[in-house]
Formats: sequence, C-alpha cells, structure tokens
Amino acid sequence: MLPALLAAGERMEASGATPQGDRLLTAIAKGVEAQGRLRLSSGQIEPEGLKFHPPGVVGPLATAAACSYLMGLDLERQAVAVAIAASGAAGIIANIGSMTKALHCGNAAMRGIEASDLAALGFTADRDPIGNPRGYGRAYFGETFDSGPLVAPVRVPRVLDPGMAWKLFPSQYATHFVITAALDCRASNADPSAIESVAIVTPVMAYIDRPKPDSGLAGKFSIQYCAAASLLDGKMDMASYTDARRFAPDMEAMLGRISLRQDPGIAGRLDRMHVVVKVCLKDGRVIERRCDAPEGSWSRPVKPERIRDKARRLLSAHLPGPAVEAFWRRVDASADRFAVRDLMATVRATR
Repeated sequence: MLPALLAAGERMEASGATPQGDRLLTAIAKGVEAQGRLRLSSGQIEPEGLKFHPPGVVGPLATAAACSYLMGLDLERQAVAVAIAASGAAGIIANIGSMTKALHCGNAAMRGIEASDLAALGFTADRDPIGNPRGYGRAYFGETFDSGPLVAPVRVPRVLDPGMAWKLFPSQYATHFVITAALDCRASNADPSAIESVAIVTPVMAYIDRPKPDSGLAGKFSIQYCAAASLLDGKMDMASYTDARRFAPDMEAMLGRISLRQDPGIAGRLDRMHVVVKVCLKDGRVIERRCDAPEGSWSRPVKPERIRDKARRLLSAHLPGPAVEAFWRRVDASADRFAVRDLMATVRATR
C-alpha cells in the first residue's frame, strides 16, 4: 500500500499540488482500516484456514481505497476504484517461501493505484463487487465471508487499537514467536556446541514447517531454520537469510537436532498463539522458554527508536550516509509541510 501512496503523492506534488503529508497519513490510516475489516470479513483468520495469501487478496482493495482518497476522488469514484481492484486480487499460498510471495504485495500496490487511475478516468465496475453473489466475497472466501465488519461503525481505528505490529526480524511474522523464544534460550546458553537437541511446539502452521529450507530466502518461512539461526548466532538480520548462512556446516548440523510438534490445541491466530522452545544440553540441563507475543506486537510495544534503528540499518545498506540523514529530516517534518516529492528524492541517491 505505502509504495502506491508514495507514487501517487509524488505525482500529485509534481503536478503542482501542495505537500500531501496530511492527506498521506489519513490515507494510510484508511488503508490499514480497510485491510483489517476485509480480513475480519473473510472469516479466515487461522493460518490453516487460508485459501489465499492475505496481502495479495485484501491488499489491492485497501490500496485502492487509500489511493483514491489521496487523489481526491469523490466517494462514487472511490467505490469504483475498489470495485476495479477486486478483479485484480490474487496470491496463492503455495508461493510463500519464494520471491513470488513478495510479488503478491507489489502486485497489490500496483493494482490499487492502477484501479484508482482508471476510476479517475471514468472506468466502470460493478456497484456491489464485494457482496454480489458472484463477487469478491464469495469468490475468495466462500461461506465464511461476512460483510458485517465492513460496515460496522468505526469506534477506534485499528492503527490505534490494537495498534501496529512491527516486524523486528526480516521473516514471516509467526516465526517471530519462535525467534523470540530461541533468543531467550540463547541468553541462558551462548555455546551452540553444548546443545544436544531442540524441541519446538507451535500451532498448526504447515506452510512454515520447513525442516530443510531449500534456500536462505525459504528460511524466512521455516520455523526450524529461524530457531537454528537464533540459537547459533544470537541475532536475526538480513544476513541470516543468505544462501551462505543457510548451507553453512554449523547450520546443517543444528537443523538436524531440531524437532517440531504442531499442536492443534494451540490457537493459530497471531493475537492468541504461543510457541515453546526447549533446548536440551549435553550436560543434562534443559532450557525452556515460551513466547506469547514477540516484541513489537500489540501487547509488547517497543519504543519508536527501536523501529527507527531498524529502518536506519536498512536504508544504510543502500544509501550514502548524507542521504540517510536527509531522509530522516524529511520524515520528521510536520505533517502539513511533509512533501512526498522531497522524501523520494532522498531515496534515489546512489552510494
């Protein structure tokens, strides 16, 4: 959603519009709210109940809602934008663990801004694309779909309650529970060579049960790999998911010591699940840690500086130092003076 909004905002400012900071923030809130409501309406919250990858299915519609608002379309044209985007929703679960998983998110951004542009040009679409018996809701979610959450009054926006869940590690979000528990175990034993075996208990999440991921990228979607890397390295960052790290001898050995049991009695919803990691040491000691919520989640908020530090590391990998500092100056500008065009100019700098 955000890349599409930045593109739309930059284009508007380049055409002479005033800085779009205020409207951009409102558009982001609208998009987050739309995604949350669509997810609730789907009735498919438990991972094992998913038929499609959610960002690829709810993302296009939410992005269209956000972009069409930012672009100043009237309510009728905003509705048309969402209807157009409904025909661009897609994303199969099977592609999770590959580069195509991220493409689902990119396609959602593309479809959302494309739908908004088409709506602005007068393109037509069904008046009830979501509730129509042959529409979006029935096509993607079947009998579990309930339009009620889409029209319920907004008491507290979802960006405030439960709030944002920040990803502190570059992997699939449910693996953050395993990473947290494994890092807690690592804090009590910093010597990986002392580990005899590792037993992990999680909810049923077949799509991230990958005992031997076939690449570093696939490791982002492997409970076992995320636990192994956490226990070996005591940290998780982008370097954790390279092929070099995946196929290192110590990683191969650690993966061979890990067993996983997926317990159907544990809720699979991210706001209700938990995991347990038990490390058995060669000297007979046992270290066991449970994670009910990783840092950065709704119930374990982190300070803004933690999020900023992560963003700074990611930016520094691609931008020269002065551009990184300029980026933060743009971000820290008051909303009414925040210019998308200026922000985007900083990220085009080269090392």
